[in-house]
Amino acid sequence: MVEELLTAAVAAAAGVMVYTGVAARVVKQYERGVVFRFGRLREGVRGPGFTMVLPFVDRLRKVNMQIVTLPVPAQEGITRDNVTVRVDAVVYFKVVDPANAIIEVEDYRFAVSQMAQTSLRSIIGKSDLDDLLSNREQLNQGLELMIDSPAVGWGVQIDRVEIKDVSLPETMKRSMARQAEADRERRARVINADAELQASKKLAQAAAVMSEQPAALQLRLLQTVVAVAAEKNSTLVLPFPVELLRFLERAAPTPAAAPDAPAPDAPAPAPDAVGRGRAAGGLSPVASPPPPARPEGQRAEGQRAESA
Repeated sequence: MVEELLTAAVAAAAGVMVYTGVAARVVKQYERGVVFRFGRLREGVRGPGFTMVLPFVDRLRKVNMQIVTLPVPAQEGITRDNVTVRVDAVVYFKVVDPANAIIEVEDYRFAVSQMAQTSLRSIIGKSDLDDLLSNREQLNQGLELMIDSPAVGWGVQIDRVEIKDVSLPETMKRSMARQAEADRERRARVINADAELQASKKLAQAAAVMSEQPAALQLRLLQTVVAVAAEKNSTLVLPFPVELLRFLERAAPTPAAAPDAPAPDAPAPAPDAVGRGRAAGGLSPVASPPPPARPEGQRAEGQRAESA
């Protein structure tokens, strides 16, 4: 009798263990469980932890409640100003109602992906190229509203939508580069012209001051020479300006005239008179220079004239 009771207890324990092993389920912290009994949804969502279901009667579906990062494939479209672009984006969403996410839509991930692609193409067609490049925050908000409207009925909440990249044709890139280069060149020329105007005004004021004091120009010249001489890898050639020579000429004293110096307008004395004067003064006479030699033709003509 005791053996039969032990056998029955062991069999019952084994049956309970088997039933527990079949009926036991574990729901993770970031998941929620939805139970279907004979195909009907049971009220209430199973929370995280250990839970039991009826074997062969209930079916437990687990739904991930984490934020899902869904990349949207690049979509090619034509903007409102007739420019062909390729735009890709990323969608961040999460499930807020597990029951609707299982019942209302077959695959909520695929549904959100298709809705994001359609909305992205619609945004491309409604926007200009400048808006896609510079006004992305507003486009992201509009895209989020377009995806979130149908997703609310699926038990899905769109957390954020971001446009990642906008690809332009190579011809458009070159055109935009030329436009930016021309704009920078225009600004550089305007700034350079403004600088030249300001410099010309300052130079005119400096010239007016230097014209009153001629020595200021010489000091400025010497300062320029000092600045150039600081570089020892070049040769400096310093010409004397005419103003400096005139300044030195006026500053130099005039020597007194000698008493026996001839007047500047008096004619020069003859060579013989000079020789006699030197001989009378006790100096050696100076021989007169020989007559210059005549060419051969003139010499022959002179001889013929003497013989005649």
